[in-house]
This record gives sequence, C-alpha cells and structure tokens, in this order.
Amino acid sequence: MWWGTAIEAPDPGALARFYSELLGWPIGHEGPGTTVLAAPEGSIYVVFQQATGYQAPVWPPVDGQQRPMMHFDFQVADLDSAVAEAVALGASIATHQPQDNIRVLFDPAGHPFCLCRDDG
Repeated sequence: MWWGTAIEAPDPGALARFYSELLGWPIGHEGPGTTVLAAPEGSIYVVFQQATGYQAPVWPPVDGQQRPMMHFDFQVADLDSAVAEAVALGASIATHQPQDNIRVLFDPAGHPFCLCRDDG
C-alpha cells in the first residue's frame, strides 16, 4: 500500500527536481505530464502533474484570487541556512511572514511552503 498527494504545476518535472534537491528524495518515475517523487523510506509519494492554465496561488490569500489549497511544512534545525538553500534551488521568500520561527517561501511554480525551525 502507498499513499501520496498530487500537485499541479506548469512543468511537473522541473518542480519535482526542485523538491528532490530540497529534500534529498529521488525521482521515482517520470513520464509525459507526470513526475513522481519518492520518499527514501516507506511508500510515500508526491506526484507532480501537468496543469494547463495553471495559476499560482496567492499568499496571503486574497478574495477573488487563487487561494493556496495545501502547502508543505518542513521542519529544519537551522532556519537561515535552510532558507538560503531553498532560495539557491529556485525558491523565493514571501513578503508576509506571520511567525518568527517559520519562513514562508514559494517554490518555482509559486506554491507556498513553510520551513519551520525545530525549537524542541
């Protein structure tokens, strides 16, 4: 048994490679319009699918515009270096930052994701 989530993107291969580099997870499958990122242990997959007419979500949400329908949260030990690494891979930093121990970024397709400092 496996489980996963599917994410729309204008270029699923490029977005999968961004997350592959960010997380250190391998590409499990790549075909026309679909690229699958596989967790190194277990049966967890993130599927990136071609989306015609894709519109990046707006963060923070704005009435009448494409809202984020989901986002990733990644726990990190060093927030500043994790942000720098993500930016070097193609992410951008959101202007609106609601918390000191979390950084909201956008992946290359414009999906927001969070890097969360491990304060525990």
